[in-house]
Amino acid sequence: MTPPVTLRAAPAAGRPALLLRPWREEDVPALVEACADPAMRQWIHHRADDEAEGLRWLAEQRRGWASGVRFAFAVLEEDAPAPRRLLGNAVLKLPKPGAPAAEVGYWTAAHARGRGTATRALDTLTAWAAETFAPTGLRRLDLFHQLDNEASCRVARKAGYPTHTTLPASPPTHPLPGHLHTHHLTHP
Repeated sequence: MTPPVTLRAAPAAGRPALLLRPWREEDVPALVEACADPAMRQWIHHRADDEAEGLRWLAEQRRGWASGVRFAFAVLEEDAPAPRRLLGNAVLKLPKPGAPAAEVGYWTAAHARGRGTATRALDTLTAWAAETFAPTGLRRLDLFHQLDNEASCRVARKAGYPTHTTLPASPPTHPLPGHLHTHHLTHP
């Protein structure tokens, strides 16, 4: 699968429609700005502290699309005037094409938090994963977060990912215990 795959989340409860599209070079300044937020730095593992790191991160996302194992989407307000402001990231990570389980992840820029953006982006990503990959064998989506990330736990549950189990810490990537949330896919 190659870009561009563009996804949309309809307006909801007075919130604007969302556009999820592959990351572009023009997004790098907003990515660097989002990664500078102290709350973001606490939760994400791959940061972009400057333009060069942002471009490396972007190249990694493009390689993921090209290999068919990592599908990262920039999340933006669809109806905003150009240039649209970056709201966050949503990603589907397949261990290999045709695998029965995959991982989803997301983050939200500071200015977009508390508006349901992550939940709507995750709902949209989940529906796309089910439609696109369930017919090829994908049956389950997993979502991980540290126990102390209560906002991520709320997003997961609202998006239909109940808590499956608590996992022990696994430094350095996961320095604290975490939750595993699981969503089982169905397809026609």
